Amino acid sequence: MWLWGLFLWLDLRGMLFFIFTVLLIVHFVNKKDPPNFPPGPLALPFLGNVFNIEHKQPHIYLTKLADVYGNVFCIRLGRHKTVFVSGWKMVKEALVTQADNFVDRPYSPMANRIYSGNSGLFFSNGKVWRRQRRFAMAMLRTFGLAKSSMEQSICEESRHLQEAVEKEKGEPFDPVPLLNNAVANIICQIVFGRRFEYSDQSFQRMLKNLTEMAYLEGSIWALLYDSFPALMKHLPGPHNDIFSNSKSLEASIRAEIERHKLELDPSNPQDYIDTFLVESQHNRNCEVGFNEDNLVLCCVDLFLAGSETTSKTLQWGLIYLIKNPHIQVKVQAEIDRVIGQNRLPTMADRPNLPYTDAVIHEIQRMGNIVPLNGFRMATKDTTLGGYFIPKGTSVMPNLTSVLFDKTEWETPDTFNPGHFLDAGGRFVRRDAFLPFSAGKRACLGEGLARMELFLFFVSLFQKYTFSSLDGVELSTEGIIGATRTPLPFQIYAKAR
Repeated sequence: MWLWGLFLWLDLRGMLFFIFTVLLIVHFVNKKDPPNFPPGPLALPFLGNVFNIEHKQPHIYLTKLADVYGNVFCIRLGRHKTVFVSGWKMVKEALVTQADNFVDRPYSPMANRIYSGNSGLFFSNGKVWRRQRRFAMAMLRTFGLAKSSMEQSICEESRHLQEAVEKEKGEPFDPVPLLNNAVANIICQIVFGRRFEYSDQSFQRMLKNLTEMAYLEGSIWALLYDSFPALMKHLPGPHNDIFSNSKSLEASIRAEIERHKLELDPSNPQDYIDTFLVESQHNRNCEVGFNEDNLVLCCVDLFLAGSETTSKTLQWGLIYLIKNPHIQVKVQAEIDRVIGQNRLPTMADRPNLPYTDAVIHEIQRMGNIVPLNGFRMATKDTTLGGYFIPKGTSVMPNLTSVLFDKTEWETPDTFNPGHFLDAGGRFVRRDAFLPFSAGKRACLGEGLARMELFLFFVSLFQKYTFSSLDGVELSTEGIIGATRTPLPFQIYAKAR
């Protein structure tokens, strides 16, 4: 009897060994790279390099890999090969010179679950993406940049922000919620046609969902879900919060859409939702995404891209100017000389504030708000940096490697506004300044973001001097998600 049991045990072990061997052979056959494929570190069978990545600072790890393997290298995320592109010249080659070859997004299990296929502004491809991006850019011009009222709206929101800071009465406070409120209200006016009071609970719930989504979508949990979707969808963990936050945010937006339907005047649309609803009446075949479900997802993308990034930049601005008080003093002196303290700034003031403009650009560079950009996909066989990139390969531009490229920046690891000033103190643009990415997938709200950053930043330092708590050194380490967020901090604001 015991011999029979031993035989069964050996047979089971043999079967398992056989299955494992077959899977291993299949893995290595599929893993085999085509000739002249980019090099990269050794990967574990099935797992790839997922657990090699430093999840707290993945952009730093990936930048260091470029020092070893060159500016075009490959790592494996689960079974999938991903080519990372580093350095200004190579990133420009991928995003600008070969823009059409790397314009699409690859398939993402996480995005597919949220967006239910080819939807939204960020993850869509083909004619849906082209039409929706063109429509969104037109709406940003119509209700944003092309309207002098938008500049007035930002100035008015600046007053609300100043009042909120004033209410802190010189006591230590966390500036993050106030900045989130102000920046999100600008997108609310473009998308919803109205602003919210900072105390509005539905507004705060929406901002909470946005903040958590922005962190989780760029976290190790999202990477694990995309690498091992069949397993992760059955496991508990923070990755599930991505989907619950998305549903909650979508519900808030749907409520706004219903309000718009009741008040819609097709001859006089007032905002993005109104115009989308009117356009959907003219495009009932839905082939280019003009349906209500896609409207919701496009609104989600506009809020994620338009509020999180700008707010984070202003947060880093406070940190860097508190850590460099001599720069804060110089900024305030220029503001006082050009604008004074009795009127709010306007965009017409920017050419006359070259030092302040340079400081804002250096904050964007050092703040490194979007360290890794978004995944792209090769739309056809091509070459990059002399390596062969087959059609369908996922490609990730490393924007950190551009903003800190030692061949492009004189002092890449130092906060230095001089990077954007010539010998005469005049503002100069730099080619390797890519906080908004580049090419056909560059941030569609770049113009609006620049306006917000300038007006909010100047209005804050016009009225207040900011400092850290006694004995507290503010950290420049960040929390990495889809954006790079400062560690929690509190500050003083002293009225000038």
